[in-house]
Amino acid sequence: MRKLPFVAPIFILILLSTLTFGLERQPNADYRARREALAQKAGPNGIFLIFAGSESEGPNAIYGFHQDENYYYLTGLTDPGGAVLIAPAHITPDGKTRPYTEVLFLPANNRTQEKWTGPKPGPDSPNLQTATGFDRVVALDRIHDMLMEVSPQPFVTLYTNKSEPVDHAIEWLQRTNSFPGFVRVQDGTRQIAELRAVKDPGEAELIRKAVDASVAGHFAAMKAMKPGVTEHQIAALMEYEYERRGCERPAYASIVGSGFNSTVLHYSAGSKVIQDGDIVVLDVAGEYSGYASDITRTLPANGHFTARQREIYDIVLGAQQAAIDAFKSGQSVLTGDGPNSLHKVALDYINSHGKDLHGNPLGQYFIHGLGHRVGLNVHDPGPADKALGPGEVFTIEPGIYIPEESLGVRIEDTFWVDPSGKLINLSGALPHTAEAVEKAMSK
Repeated sequence: MRKLPFVAPIFILILLSTLTFGLERQPNADYRARREALAQKAGPNGIFLIFAGSESEGPNAIYGFHQDENYYYLTGLTDPGGAVLIAPAHITPDGKTRPYTEVLFLPANNRTQEKWTGPKPGPDSPNLQTATGFDRVVALDRIHDMLMEVSPQPFVTLYTNKSEPVDHAIEWLQRTNSFPGFVRVQDGTRQIAELRAVKDPGEAELIRKAVDASVAGHFAAMKAMKPGVTEHQIAALMEYEYERRGCERPAYASIVGSGFNSTVLHYSAGSKVIQDGDIVVLDVAGEYSGYASDITRTLPANGHFTARQREIYDIVLGAQQAAIDAFKSGQSVLTGDGPNSLHKVALDYINSHGKDLHGNPLGQYFIHGLGHRVGLNVHDPGPADKALGPGEVFTIEPGIYIPEESLGVRIEDTFWVDPSGKLINLSGALPHTAEAVEKAMSK
């Protein structure tokens, strides 16, 4: 009995530690601003109900829980099982004005389950308003009551994030009559993607930290690269280096492909022993506080490019530089073949420089897009044909892959457009030229 007074305080301290967040978190005001911006996209009869991921569903049950990106974007919360309701201000049928409303739902604590998964915040946990930034935090099973309270009847469009765990959540809510009959459910991820395309300063800083840690991993690979090591050993070293600098996990499955494997875009086996004379493509980067980075470098296994390897390398580098030089904020797009297409600039460069062994232009060996947006996902959502402007983060990654020669080269950096419209290479600290790569490998 004498131990009982100490148990509750210790449990509360553990619980409060879960509310301080393991990841580096932006201020609550930043997440609140995103929720308010999303409310403006709801339309006259719309509201948003965005669910957290489920700890027991799909890959989360095997590889560890990873929060739903859209829920994390709007809340900064990393625990599973919650939901957030966002409703714009509206006029009720009786002429009254109802203010903007947001409610955080948390599942009730399950002490038995928490023996397996650890303590989780619940609707009755202390310090929730300060920790989460929500004025109202209620139990998940009160969704019906809140929908009735905030819905602009006689009908409402409920926008939500459609994914497998969410479908299960909606099925449960419908089965338990938590949705009023006047609610129709639609996918709301497009509206969230429109907001996610432009990163605020806090997001840009988190991406920069992911990039900086990943750059360190690439430098380590340059030091360790030599004939006789395996592709997997290089990948493991790089992952160790960026994770010890704060990245919580890989931003994507690491790709280290040598020799013929350098021509396989998503090669993942990592089992080959790197041979003298091989060229090695390293597409490896980490995720920091939920935000991805994406970097690729191509190295000569023995520290020195052959003449042919250097020729192809220089063409790929030239294509990347041509796209960088062509960038115009508010005009340039990553895809297509129009006058503002950066992809076309890079492809034209490749086609006008060098030949394959049969005398044909090399453009046929540039077999993927020039780049993609980066954010909470390494392939962040957003329209591919939209002009790139301030606040956007994306890759520029031309490549040439010639299976006949077991020769693949890709050079990829993560770029950010600053508030003035200037293109900033976040991974620019890494060597780019063939000479700089060889020098870094020799140190």
